[in-house]
Order: sequence, then C-alpha cells, then structure tokens
Amino acid sequence: MAMKIRLARGGSKKRPFYSIVATDSRNPRDGRFLEKLGTYNPLMAKDAEGRVVMNIERINHWIAQGAQPTDRVARFLEAAGARPKKERSNPKSAVPGKAMAERAAKKAARNEAPAAAEE
Repeated sequence: MAMKIRLARGGSKKRPFYSIVATDSRNPRDGRFLEKLGTYNPLMAKDAEGRVVMNIERINHWIAQGAQPTDRVARFLEAAGARPKKERSNPKSAVPGKAMAERAAKKAARNEAPAAAEE
C-alpha cells in the first residue's frame, strides 16, 4: 500500500482549513484516512503558533513505516526542524518572461544612447 502524509481540506467556501493526515495515496484528497496527524490553518498569520500544529512523533512513526510526505507537508517538517532542509532548484523562476525581457532590452538601449552621445 502506497502511504502518503498529506493535507485534507476542510472548512467552508473561501475559508480553507486543512488536516494533516496519513492515508493511502489511492484515496481521494478529502476521503478516508488512517490517522489525523495535525492541522494547518492558512488564514492565520505566518508567525502564529497555531498556524501549523503537528504530532511529530506520529509523523516520524508513519515515515518509518514507509509513508512519503507531500511537498507541502515536507516543508512544514523542515520548518519544524524534523527533517533536514532539502535543496530546491527552479532555474526558470529567475528568467524573466517575454514582455519583461523586451522592456529590459528597451531600457538598456535607452541607457546606452546618452552614454554614446557623451563620447
């Protein structure tokens, strides 16, 4: 059985609230789960204590059983110090889009024009 530690959405429309659960990966996101391991409330301030509440001991138990945390849960565990920080690389995030590249080229051309006139 492929186990996952992931978020299950609760809360009403436009008021999300998530439970951190251990479940079979084939179950639906908000469907049946084996154990509730914590909560995540994205509406709280980023520095609030109750924003992410996890039972680290039980999460480590499920990881030892072979459960894989999703990306978001893995980031929560890294922030809590339960897992080592993973090096992430997104080389395309630093590359500007088409429109921004065109604007930068125009700006560079304008800046070079007065410099050429001074010489």
